[in-house]
Amino acid sequence: MRLLIMGPPGAGKGTQAVSLAERIGGAHISTGDIFRANIQQQTELGRTAQRYSDAGEYVPDEVTNAMVKDRLAQDDAREGFILDGYPRTVGQVHTLDEILEELGASLDGVIELVVDPEELIQRLLKRAETSGRVDDTEDVIRHRQEVYTSETAPLLEVYGSRGLLIQVDGVGDVDEVSRRIADALPS
Repeated sequence: MRLLIMGPPGAGKGTQAVSLAERIGGAHISTGDIFRANIQQQTELGRTAQRYSDAGEYVPDEVTNAMVKDRLAQDDAREGFILDGYPRTVGQVHTLDEILEELGASLDGVIELVVDPEELIQRLLKRAETSGRVDDTEDVIRHRQEVYTSETAPLLEVYGSRGLLIQVDGVGDVDEVSRRIADALPS
């Protein structure tokens, strides 16, 4: 099974993606992990990404796309995967379509974890408090939520129009949300 998992910061995407990848026997592919691995291994793409990161700039789409393409071609992702953190733009949606077409694959679904914005803000404030992340103020958290909403809405529309969008209530404990996801997946 080949899936995307989407949701605003604090919705639990990473946690759910890891357990879902285990359940389907596929790879959990996080763009953050891909960046870190390429930088650590000093690949050509990693060195390029590092230059942008060191300058405090966003890594351009072409670098991100190339890293994702390389990762999706690896053996553990051939039969199934959960993409976490990619695509983030409509342009990347089209690039992902091209990558999957080259691999002779397609998406089976796009899971959107739906959580009330005020619930998310409280979750993230609590996380900031317990993890000592002083940069996670309420204003910063609200801004991240707004950016996510504005940037992600077009992607959700694209996947919704393709009949791939699976909305899942993301409120509850980890096991409860995992059960909802499992129940909502295509068979």
